[in-house]
Amino acid sequence: MYMQSIQKVLTPFKLIAMAKLVRSQLFLCVLALVAATAAADLPGFVESIDKTFWTEGSTFLFNGFNAHWLMGDAASPLSNGSKVTALFKEAAAAGLTVCRTWAFYDGFSDDSLQVTPGVYHEQVFKGLDFVISEARNNGLRVILSLVNNYNDYGGRAQYVDWARRAGLVVPSVDDFYTHDIVRGYFKDHIEYMLNRMNTFTKMAYKNDPSIMAWELINEPHCESDPSGKIFTAWVQEMATFLKTIDNNHLLGVGLEGFYGSSTPDKVKLNNPNAVQIGVDFMEVHKVIQIDYATVHANPDFWLKGQSEDKKKEFINQWLWNHWKDSLEVLGKPFMLGAFGKTKKDPGYSKQIRNDFYSTVYDSIYSISKNGHKTFTGGLMWQLFVEGMESQDDGFEIILSQDASATALILNQSKKMGELAGAA
Repeated sequence: MYMQSIQKVLTPFKLIAMAKLVRSQLFLCVLALVAATAAADLPGFVESIDKTFWTEGSTFLFNGFNAHWLMGDAASPLSNGSKVTALFKEAAAAGLTVCRTWAFYDGFSDDSLQVTPGVYHEQVFKGLDFVISEARNNGLRVILSLVNNYNDYGGRAQYVDWARRAGLVVPSVDDFYTHDIVRGYFKDHIEYMLNRMNTFTKMAYKNDPSIMAWELINEPHCESDPSGKIFTAWVQEMATFLKTIDNNHLLGVGLEGFYGSSTPDKVKLNNPNAVQIGVDFMEVHKVIQIDYATVHANPDFWLKGQSEDKKKEFINQWLWNHWKDSLEVLGKPFMLGAFGKTKKDPGYSKQIRNDFYSTVYDSIYSISKNGHKTFTGGLMWQLFVEGMESQDDGFEIILSQDASATALILNQSKKMGELAGAA
């Protein structure tokens, strides 16, 4: 009755205006609802709490994989990300929930991400945008590594070369860790990466919970300083800088895990072929801004010529000792950042590979189960999809072509998922 009396005194133009206003308000309400629903679909950030990982009030344990090649595939006009999509779908079907990949390709190549300091190929960056977006669409999280120790994909040698081309005197690749200008180049890369606005999700990287963690450098060395002090100081500086920009995400280092001069009694636990390479597992992970400890395990390279039993014995001891130090001394969660088995070794067979994977997976699960879930998971190296034969590195597994490996991986995924939910 009240509305009818009002309508009698409204002109047709006022009625039209009111109708437009109502439609506008309804449209805004719909947008708000869509935004709220999208926000609700986002996973929570992964956090380090009480020596393990948590997200949204629950323990976060995982089974995962490496795939360094994703950004390049997504940026390629020949593939247009089709292999990325296929991989994430296959990985999700196998219960894999974390992928470690490169957020770097430094140099003058057309495929490079960072062409010169602070100058980026937008098409390649859009490839990384797509990788993060597709991971989210398939229920996965990514760990993004920010620079390589090795010359592949540019690495720290490329940063040193940029400085030399600018007329600076930079004698050694290890000056990556000490030279003011070179350290500034890397800080600029960190800042640009964290503030990058994803062209697919419309979200800054630093605000995206689909990114599980940042990793400072892949398998760092600093052989000019066997004490490890130079590298530890660099980690302290870069970790502090990164956390001033992004305190949402976990931060790791990317070590292989070699013990250093701060624990001379433990150096003997390094692989028999190890030399002092200027990193110190214990000292580096004492940096407060580093949220978790990580190691890699590559006995096919580290223990060349030794028996499979010796390699399995080594990896069990390697994981146990580092997990124990992470728990009792460092007080941080522990994870295995990379492990694999190469088919290029003499005598290789799928059965030998499967036995090795079973050894690693059993070690991860049993330590985590008996260690209050503080061994959070492992990342195998690495997954490919069909059509990538030319990129064969010897370690790759193609899930769609390898039923036995898929069964092993799926079983580990289920066990870690059940353990995460157990009291």
